[in-house]
Amino acid sequence: MKPSSLIVSAPAKINLYFAILGKRADGYHEVETVMQKIDLIDRLSFSFSRSGLRLTCSDNKLPVDETNLVIKAANSFFEYTGIAPDVFIHLEKNIPIAAGLGGGSSDAGSCLVGLNCFFDADLNENQLLELARPLGADVPFFVSGWPTAYATGIGNELHQIEPADPCWIVLVNPGICVSTKWVYDNFTLTREGNPYRLCGRLKLTASPQKADTTKLFNDLERVTINKHAVIQDIKDRLMADGAKAALMSGSGATVFGVFERLDDARKSREQFSKHYSAVFLTEPIQSLTDL
Repeated sequence: MKPSSLIVSAPAKINLYFAILGKRADGYHEVETVMQKIDLIDRLSFSFSRSGLRLTCSDNKLPVDETNLVIKAANSFFEYTGIAPDVFIHLEKNIPIAAGLGGGSSDAGSCLVGLNCFFDADLNENQLLELARPLGADVPFFVSGWPTAYATGIGNELHQIEPADPCWIVLVNPGICVSTKWVYDNFTLTREGNPYRLCGRLKLTASPQKADTTKLFNDLERVTINKHAVIQDIKDRLMADGAKAALMSGSGATVFGVFERLDDARKSREQFSKHYSAVFLTEPIQSLTDL
């Protein structure tokens, strides 16, 4: 029976590893990445609507029209299932926008999962993944019930791996909106390797079994740092605060530091909060049942 209302959590992610392997004939880039969901979450509320599909959002900077990935996901769901789009969706936005944390992709993936449950559509995971893939490279990860994945292709060929060990993660977003397209357009591949790889690429096994927070790598980081030096400044300060590692997530501009001690993480968050409005203390999700 269809519930009268439903709330679904949409977690953010960080990229613990992100390497670009080459450019494909279709214009996309072949990548290799390890994605870890964290407990910074948006929430989507679903309720019955007599006026068709409607979306509202707690952040008035985010459009709620056909350009929003939630609307695109919902339209795909209703077109695929033939169900009448009688639903009101409210998006409580907590994940910073255009920050390398996958917020929009998570909202879209969680929308598909939520609509499937709200309308008792009984789509299986493969069907949901089929709807997710055209929406964006990261969307399938957020449809999956996995907290952690090793991904190849354009980031949409997923392999479940064990989540990162429990730790504390401080996220610092300097308030810079970074265009993913701009970062990729400014990433130069050469036969001998990429000039932005200052220390060479860290090697992964063919298919890692577990996420590792001690060996962080991001091919796109140097591109963004070249334009926004504050990224490197934040990394340096996180390390000085006691982080065992620090990295920019995705195409940026959010930087995260991995801490073993909660006290150090709290102090770091407190210091960064004096300078930036979007600073969070989070943990890696071990199981989605914990949300």
